[in-house]
Amino acid sequence: MRLTVLGCAGSFPGPESPCSAYLVEAEDFRLLVDFGSGSLSTLQRYAGLHAPDAILLTHLHCDHILDAATYVVVRRYAPDGPYPPLPVYAPAGAPDRLATAYGQEDSTVEDVYQFYALQPGTFPIGPFTVTVDRVLHPVETYGVRLEHAGRVLCYSSDTAPCEALLRLAQNADVFLCEASYLDGVDNPPDLHLTGGEAGEAAAKANVGRLLLTHLVPAWGSEALTVAAASAAYAGPLEVVRPGACYEV
Repeated sequence: MRLTVLGCAGSFPGPESPCSAYLVEAEDFRLLVDFGSGSLSTLQRYAGLHAPDAILLTHLHCDHILDAATYVVVRRYAPDGPYPPLPVYAPAGAPDRLATAYGQEDSTVEDVYQFYALQPGTFPIGPFTVTVDRVLHPVETYGVRLEHAGRVLCYSSDTAPCEALLRLAQNADVFLCEASYLDGVDNPPDLHLTGGEAGEAAAKANVGRLLLTHLVPAWGSEALTVAAASAAYAGPLEVVRPGACYEV
């Protein structure tokens, strides 16, 4: 598998990155995991306007889905369009949420997307074996485990520490994990991970490599986040950047 980071800023676009969006490729199939604010730009820069063969939206917060609404224009109104409906795996409320974000009265986006409602379990998307489970976040949110050819990529989505995250990440080759909050301060409960908590999860799950994402540059500290994660996890780790590619 090949992972390309399209966006990695937490909660709102940062000065150097759109919000969460990750392209995972295998056997010429491209799965876009999350499609956050601003990431349609980097999709064009690093992959191509029509690159995705399917989309998986882990939850319905704007910083993980909003450019899926913008993408309606691309598929519905392109000079060589409209394009066939694109498979979208998402929480059950996604059709209404994206139609509302697109913004026409009584609008629908089901001519553009074919929706499949997520629920905990394992299923195929293209060449990938996908396992999702509910993680700890205020809205219905799924962590993701992708397997292909004996290799495993786990993506935390947005979550506080929970057992489901550890199950999904167990023995993963690469663990793409959020680290929104700083350690040692009074953070809101049951919402996000700190760098230290991301490192602890990586250590407990025995992952091969930790990739930190969803940092919030406006009020975070990359240096402190990396230091806290490194104190808890002895393996290789780094903070991801838009355009970065990783072989899994």
